[in-house]
Amino acid sequence: MGEAKRKLEKRKEMLLSCAGVQTMAGKVQVRWETESAATPMGQLAYFIQFLHLTGLWSRWLAGCPLTYGSPNAPSIADVLGTWMLSILSGHRRYSHVATIRGDGVNPGLLEMSKVVSADALRKGLLRIPEAAGTTWLDGHLDESTAALLDAAWILDTDTTVKVLYGHQEGAVVAYNPKKLSFIEANRKRGKEITGYEYAVLVTNTSYEILSLGQLYRDRADAENAFDELKNQWGWGGYTTHDLHRCQLAARAVALIYNWWSLFIRLANPEARREAITSRPWLMTSVGRKTEHAGQTTVTLTGLHAHFAQARAALPRVSALLQGWVAETAEQLPDPSVWHLVCDHLKRILAGIDGPPTHRLLGNYAHGVG
Repeated sequence: MGEAKRKLEKRKEMLLSCAGVQTMAGKVQVRWETESAATPMGQLAYFIQFLHLTGLWSRWLAGCPLTYGSPNAPSIADVLGTWMLSILSGHRRYSHVATIRGDGVNPGLLEMSKVVSADALRKGLLRIPEAAGTTWLDGHLDESTAALLDAAWILDTDTTVKVLYGHQEGAVVAYNPKKLSFIEANRKRGKEITGYEYAVLVTNTSYEILSLGQLYRDRADAENAFDELKNQWGWGGYTTHDLHRCQLAARAVALIYNWWSLFIRLANPEARREAITSRPWLMTSVGRKTEHAGQTTVTLTGLHAHFAQARAALPRVSALLQGWVAETAEQLPDPSVWHLVCDHLKRILAGIDGPPTHRLLGNYAHGVG
């Protein structure tokens, strides 16, 4: 591009950067910034701290079987960081990555050099060997749940179907339970038909049916995780022609869902919040990053009506995590912080105390001698 053309483009950008807009309140000046250290997910810094101090993020990166041969290829942190930010945003397609490429705060907090494009993410996941990728993600899925399974949790799940279409690997012409249809010649006659819906309940308790019904209504620990994963997360999305990347995406969404759900229970132990309410409350706010004298500051501007409650909850989680790190830094290996998180959740949610050593360190984290 010649010098004259560059000046013309710069002049156009300056004109666009501060243009008058007529509104009901009068004329206002709208200024555009092509590059700014800002993000719509400002409160995500606290979740990033959770991943960092528990070691979940570093272990996920270290175990990733993705390799590149070119020095110009993106780093593993760039690929996995883009993937995680996209999943946390509730995306369902690789093309949705375009909506987070202008994030000027969170990629830096994850030590990413950039948010990669949708094509780079697709190609990167294709380079992960199928067997190694499955083993890698299954191991982290096990880690995200194993330490919690000695507590009595309520399991509420329904069967789910992932429909394959067209030229996708594994697609066949078959019955699709999601697309029920029939031809009825006499529509009025169909309305006269009466019938029943049957539900089968398998249980090892000896309660009466009315008591079981009440227990079912009170199951509230998790109101069907599959429903939330399908409708509020990208489970079943990130579709490609090959089945391998579809399976990787399903596992990755489940893993990020586990991490986020446990983080939310630390912030809000009184009740479980699905992503449709937890994201706007504990993730979404305008964040601006400034740097001065070697100090990085992220300034948050709340948009949520309950921003004050988030302002109280998230620093409390941060203090809890830092207290555990301070007490375990010279005594136990890094995974112990994650175990303390799990012990804390079991204690406050299920009334189960952890091992004596973990319980003592948990007391220190709470400021109890």
